[in-house]
Amino acid sequence: MDISRRQLNKLLATTGLISLLPLNAFAETAAPTKGGTLNFIVEPEPPTILTLAHTAGGTQKVSPKITEGLLTYDFDLTPKPQLATEWSISDDGLNYTFKLRPSVKWHDGKPFTSDDVAYSIELLKQVHPRGRGTFANVTKVETPDPLTAVIRLSKPAPYLLSALYGAESPIVPKHVYDGVAIADVPTNPNGSAPIGTGPFVFKEWVRGSHIILERNPDYWDAGKPYLDQVIVRFVPDGAARAAGFETGEFDIGGDNPIPLSDLERVKALPNIAVVSRGYETKGDQTQLIFNLDNEYLKNVSVRRAIAHAIDLDVILNTVWYGYGHVSPTPISTFLPRYLDTSIKPYAFDLKAAEQLLDEAGYKRGPDGVRFNLRLTHNSYNEGFKRVAEYLKQNLTRIGINATIDSYDFSTYIKKVYTDRAFDVTAEYLGNQFDPTLGVQRIYWSKNFKLGLPFSNASHYANPEVDRLLEAASVEIDDAKRKEQFFAFQKIIADEVPVVNLIALENVTVFNKRVKNHTIGAEGVQSNFADVYIKDGEG
Repeated sequence: MDISRRQLNKLLATTGLISLLPLNAFAETAAPTKGGTLNFIVEPEPPTILTLAHTAGGTQKVSPKITEGLLTYDFDLTPKPQLATEWSISDDGLNYTFKLRPSVKWHDGKPFTSDDVAYSIELLKQVHPRGRGTFANVTKVETPDPLTAVIRLSKPAPYLLSALYGAESPIVPKHVYDGVAIADVPTNPNGSAPIGTGPFVFKEWVRGSHIILERNPDYWDAGKPYLDQVIVRFVPDGAARAAGFETGEFDIGGDNPIPLSDLERVKALPNIAVVSRGYETKGDQTQLIFNLDNEYLKNVSVRRAIAHAIDLDVILNTVWYGYGHVSPTPISTFLPRYLDTSIKPYAFDLKAAEQLLDEAGYKRGPDGVRFNLRLTHNSYNEGFKRVAEYLKQNLTRIGINATIDSYDFSTYIKKVYTDRAFDVTAEYLGNQFDPTLGVQRIYWSKNFKLGLPFSNASHYANPEVDRLLEAASVEIDDAKRKEQFFAFQKIIADEVPVVNLIALENVTVFNKRVKNHTIGAEGVQSNFADVYIKDGEG
């Protein structure tokens, strides 16, 4: 991905189009080499390594190596078998039948059956941030035999078949969780030392340092995985990560694992390559989320004023070094099917911002300050801190005194989603592959729940927005569904519970000796069963 390609992508984005330039999938046709250790950079360190109740980026990278899903996906999101080998959908869209892979065993030796599928879907429906929407219409999961699971729905779910990969909807062992209270599921020990069906078995997690995953000798796909071991490394310093790729200490990392300011230099090294495929399930979007329980921010004029104090072109080019698109609606520019391109960002206009604040009754005091706000930011990527720093500077220019609270990732999740100890946060929103799964959770009033990460952190509630989102979630007619999402976007643009910023273009950085790491839409969120190391390259 060179400079000219980024420039072309920006041009395409301004016309409402998305880049269709061909990209190398880095899949090899030669016979794989067995053995070796893969050093996999994941940053920041996740709060858990099972995606049952969390959607943190680090969790989504580690979890699928251990705990798989029913399906996996090609780059065009065509489903492929994983724990399910066959599937069918009834004509009315209310019944999904899955034939399961025989002779699969959990890492503790117990057999995998349809009971595990039924139990997992029920848990996902209750504890997963997106699963509460994904499986909302599931009335029951029938298990007519150990290798058949039938999902019964009360209403159609047009997105369901695209939501069944390991990073999104993991299938967990019923015998581990059976009898555990729902409230205790997120903190169950299996989240820190998972038992799965995947190609790698959990060995150890040394907090602040690494996770070791070892080859599963009894994996259902005979001969795989090829690697002996995956070591997940946690290196908070971006410069140290870049240096590790240079020296060959690190083999692969996703979601822009090195500072974007250093990417052009590093990818020019003879042992390093970069790919931007493998993010087709994500639809990355960055946002500023307002806490609407704050006495100032519950006023829509204040929220609009802050939106006017943000220059999105500056954020794109100085914070994200041009790797992305200005994306002013809840639906990312990477999801053009449902994107309303008529919606434009609030113009950067400090005078308009000051006028709105004056009219709202928040005039400057003798010290020039109108009121104070607490800013924080997701620590998943260093760019979010730079967004918070930029916002702090511009808020000062319109008379708002802002302080920045920076936390490690686990503390950040607690402060924002449990304690609600914030006023504005610079956050990441994975649109995923469908707005019902990726976007609805942020704006749906029923998805406000203390302790539920990456949900409705603003505490936004609008009955019409709820109606539109709920209608779109069951609409089979795609034209009607598009109308519903367009109407939703217009309301959000007007009420501004969130300022939508930039759709990020992510890259995976890897040593050229690493093969078959990006062979489908999940990229580094895949199970790595096909990955191998070819020494002598890179």
